[in-house]
Amino acid sequence: MALLIAVLTFVAVLIVCAVVWMLFGGATNPQLVRSRMEAVQKADRAGDVALDLELMRDEDLSSVPVLNRLMMRLSWSRRLQSLITQAGLRTKPGKILLFSGVMGLGAYIVVGYIYHQLLLAVLAALIGAATPVTVVSMLRARRMRQFELRFPEALDLLGRAVRVGHAFATGVEMVSKECAEPVAGEFRTTFDEQNLGLPLRDALLSLTERVPSIDVRFFVTALLVQKETGGNLAELLDELARVIRERFRIRRDVQVKTAQGRLTAVILIALPVCMLIVLRIMNPGYVGVLFTDPMGPKILAGAAALQVIGAAIIWKIVHIEV
Repeated sequence: MALLIAVLTFVAVLIVCAVVWMLFGGATNPQLVRSRMEAVQKADRAGDVALDLELMRDEDLSSVPVLNRLMMRLSWSRRLQSLITQAGLRTKPGKILLFSGVMGLGAYIVVGYIYHQLLLAVLAALIGAATPVTVVSMLRARRMRQFELRFPEALDLLGRAVRVGHAFATGVEMVSKECAEPVAGEFRTTFDEQNLGLPLRDALLSLTERVPSIDVRFFVTALLVQKETGGNLAELLDELARVIRERFRIRRDVQVKTAQGRLTAVILIALPVCMLIVLRIMNPGYVGVLFTDPMGPKILAGAAALQVIGAAIIWKIVHIEV
């Protein structure tokens, strides 16, 4: 056991050193800086902007070349990159993976050293490794909620701009300057893509990929249909904003009516954990058998699995899509 802990500690320190090097030393690679400066100079001599350089730099999944080449071969790396982008972060997927490795390995070593139970150590390692991705998912969900809340205001501004005679692209630029984030940033990206030569249809479809919201899909579909068939664009935008606000009102009503069910779910999920902690403090010997007996970790793992299944079922019952 001591040898295993020593080996795992060495690997953990090695990963931490790699993370520190990537955060503070990876960006100062002389060869990388030299190649980028040469590309900028060539673009300046050609009288063109270094757009390809920026796009190529954004495609890197890690600052570590070996890890970047490895992640390029994996299909889920792009999904992780999309998740990070939708969360509004500028972190590369390689950093998230290294953080996951460090936290998972650290949790495994600490729990294994304290309880000397392989099952608990593996469970702690899985939880630790999943923590960075979970945090990114929570940030993504919060950013998407903020976008949906501010999206009707952007539609109102876009409708007013079209009504007074501005072109649609000019209205998109006004939204990118006047509205708050994250709406302004997404519309700014759409305007830049369209301004640099990307067809309007492709720029709008790219918006639906960056913001996977049903309201944005309604918006893009309505615009594409209006472009093909014609009609009053300002009236269309106003009606779309009204429909989205009505959906928000119905969603709030649903949340009020399902509040009791959600509160019940929280109580039922937290009660076993709280009781275990209280009994552990008040009478350690009563629940200590769960941590000392060989069957104890298996019982705890089964209880945790049943808790997760029950929480998923309750969430599915109280979560009504509007």
